[in-house]
Amino acid sequence: MDIIDTFIAPACYEFVHILYQDDSILLINKPSGLLSLSGKNPLNHDSVHYRLVHGQPGVSPAFPLAKLPHRLDFGTSGIMVVTLTPDATAHLNQQFQAGSVQKHYSAMLEGWVSADEGLITAPIAKDNSQFPRVNICDSTGKAASSQFRVVKRLSQPRRSLVQFTPLSGRTHQLRIHSLSINHPILGCDLYHSDSSQQLADRLLLHASDIYFQHPVTGEPCHGHAVSPF
Repeated sequence: MDIIDTFIAPACYEFVHILYQDDSILLINKPSGLLSLSGKNPLNHDSVHYRLVHGQPGVSPAFPLAKLPHRLDFGTSGIMVVTLTPDATAHLNQQFQAGSVQKHYSAMLEGWVSADEGLITAPIAKDNSQFPRVNICDSTGKAASSQFRVVKRLSQPRRSLVQFTPLSGRTHQLRIHSLSINHPILGCDLYHSDSSQQLADRLLLHASDIYFQHPVTGEPCHGHAVSPF
């Protein structure tokens, strides 16, 4: 069955900011509300990749060979590593496939998470009939694990700022894992409670840190983007 994506992305007026640059890679801060890759619909041409390849006038030059070895969801902001040469792309792709790249995310969850830290292990299954949503399913889902640590608990309304460390890379993993423990991420349009979607005007999920090996020097690299919430 063909999957039809009817989503049309609203205009994003925030820029992609380059945090680090050398001959092989970029570290960038992606704004919320911008696609990582351009969609099949011509109305969804604007994306991180499109802006890097064509340049952002007055902000950043064009990088015609730029590739994205990983992506962030449309609503997620934060750190991304971009490769600028075929060799760097192959090297980073291998690191992601091997699971040696570590990422941390900041998320604001509805309610007070009772445990100070923990591990969510709930298998995730795709369901074309509910595209783009995924489901928690013990029988057909693929194993998925997310570590979390509560950074602070806030009041009025009750909410929890947490740091997530995904140990796998399933579609919408942190969003559906948060819902599975009855603490959805504020502002999430797909996985929410009756009130959580209305408590923020964007998805409060931010990729704060990424750790990987530089594809040329072999040195350990740490990219950080300050969370806006």
